[in-house]
Amino acid sequence: MRTVECSIASEIRVISTAFDSVQFEQEHADAHLLAIDDNEGPRAQCSLWWSQVPTLQHLRLGAIGHYRAQDDSTAQVLLDAARDRLRAEGCSCVIGPMDGSSWRRYRFVTDAGTEPPCFLEPQNPPEWPKQFSSAGFTPLASYISSLNPDLSRQDPRLSKAEARLHSLGIVLRSLQPGEVDAYLARIYRVCCVAFRNNYLYAKLPQNDFVQQYEKLLPVLRPELLIVAEQQSETVGFLFAVPDLLRQKPGLPLDTFIIKTLAILPHRELSGLGALLVGRAQQIGAQMGFQRCIHALMEAGNMLARNISDAYASPMRRYTLYAQDLRV
Repeated sequence: MRTVECSIASEIRVISTAFDSVQFEQEHADAHLLAIDDNEGPRAQCSLWWSQVPTLQHLRLGAIGHYRAQDDSTAQVLLDAARDRLRAEGCSCVIGPMDGSSWRRYRFVTDAGTEPPCFLEPQNPPEWPKQFSSAGFTPLASYISSLNPDLSRQDPRLSKAEARLHSLGIVLRSLQPGEVDAYLARIYRVCCVAFRNNYLYAKLPQNDFVQQYEKLLPVLRPELLIVAEQQSETVGFLFAVPDLLRQKPGLPLDTFIIKTLAILPHRELSGLGALLVGRAQQIGAQMGFQRCIHALMEAGNMLARNISDAYASPMRRYTLYAQDLRV
């Protein structure tokens, strides 16, 4: 570890370091801060991004991610130092927690509900969002995960949509085990088009995208990677994985998670997202799953919410925070 700058507040030193970390390098962070107590060692940490970040109106964003804090007072020292550094780099607004972009881990759990944590969702102690609030951050965006506890539920609207899409030559199918690697490039291209108008979208290089999804291949059930194809073109897909955190010794997994749903923004594809979700739940039931989680939807995305609300009810809420650095 190499110390490149240091500031002192109370008995806590905040140092900006360049260090060897696979995650730090792969996620292209611009800096990493450690808040250190001389007697007790590191007490809080975060990484900062300013050179590769999402866009938001006319603001120049900076992001705080990789956040950890053991106590409130150290958190405030760390967040003060993070804002000072981002302001010095020319940022006019800071958002967090976000590991550089919405392709990676971001958001705090702010209403945990009664369900235990599920695979691939952010996890944090309740103190962390309170630390952001105490430091002057306010909610920027809200997100929700919903639970369908009964996979026998059906959406009666789907039969008409299925017939219309079939008449256009659109076919839904699960990938075969040997196809998944080859389809990652196709899935990437669909995501780039389907998500480019999403809130806080940032382009992700294809190699980074493939690395993210390749990490999940060992736990993927190919039946739950469903593609929609029109002749030779992939026009949409649904990617779901078992909830590995519910694994109990000697018992089959009972829950799977819809992680990604992407549809090309063509008018003729109306209803395809709902059809993919319905098909995934039908396949999941045939595989022996009993429940499905519709994960991490933006609360204001009414298209996704309408699809989910036909089956599921909210189980957890999340918040992304922001602060204006011009004040």
